[in-house]
Amino acid sequence: MLPWELLGEARTPDGAPMALTRRGNEYMILVDGKDLMSSRMFGSEEALVTIGCERARTMAAPTVLVGGLGMGFTLRAALRTLPAEARIVCAELMPAVVEWNHGPLGPLAGHPLRDPRVELAVGDVGALLRASPGRFDAILLDVDNGPSAFTLQSNAGLYGNAGLEMSRAALRPGGVYAVWSASDDRKFEHRLRHHGFRAVTHHVRARLSKGGPRHTIFTGLLPVAHGD
Repeated sequence: MLPWELLGEARTPDGAPMALTRRGNEYMILVDGKDLMSSRMFGSEEALVTIGCERARTMAAPTVLVGGLGMGFTLRAALRTLPAEARIVCAELMPAVVEWNHGPLGPLAGHPLRDPRVELAVGDVGALLRASPGRFDAILLDVDNGPSAFTLQSNAGLYGNAGLEMSRAALRPGGVYAVWSASDDRKFEHRLRHHGFRAVTHHVRARLSKGGPRHTIFTGLLPVAHGD
């Protein structure tokens, strides 16, 4: 078996070591020695876009937020799904991840950062949401491992009450809030409903029709108009 090759290193805001590694055609990003994402499994990221952009894809010029660049698969799926006049804002906290997507990870997803529909925002997605009232038709969050399993503890606030409030405020009427998660979380479903979303939970495979572990897509839907 081929050994893993170290391609890049960085530190998270929490101070944990982060590494990009490669073995043959497979790439993996690790945080503190633990697998965060692999290029072998991205079907559930594509499902996040299919589910979260069901309404936005029918609009002439939607504005969609992709929270978390990762290896570029979610952004690629959004570009394939949304119309030519769409605007996609991609927020990524780690400058190293952006650098890796401009470098060795770029070919994996077909260099989605080069698409003119993409606006890259390097920084905290929470800060972007707070500064964007009524801006988005869909918010797709692929940040960490979901609402309850964190690689970075600083991500916890994004899925708490304050995080849901700012996400709801950043959506337009009829907007969709969609979250990728490694596992179920009934408390998060209840929290979505408490903050005025119509919560729907989907279970998908990491490799879609090819199997793999099960992942969860949480969606929170807003009414098209007040009182609907």
